Amino acid sequence: MEKVNVTVRLEKDAVEFLDTLGKSQDRDRSYLIKQAIESFISLHRWQIEEIKKAIMEADAGDFASDEEVQSMFAELTR
Repeated sequence: MEKVNVTVRLEKDAVEFLDTLGKSQDRDRSYLIKQAIESFISLHRWQIEEIKKAIMEADAGDFASDEEVQSMFAELTR
């Protein structure tokens, strides 16, 4: 996969914390930033896919019955 350089401006405190955290994990600032961005992308990619699936189910009329909703609510409020 092709990699590109990206420049970002951060608050000084955030950079200082990244450096402190990096020292404690024997990692550099770039590694921590890369990990944070990968986690952010992964989370949002998952959310978008789940939303698309839910829209497809709704468009197909695939809804929970009243009984299923009541059963789930009862289970969650025990």
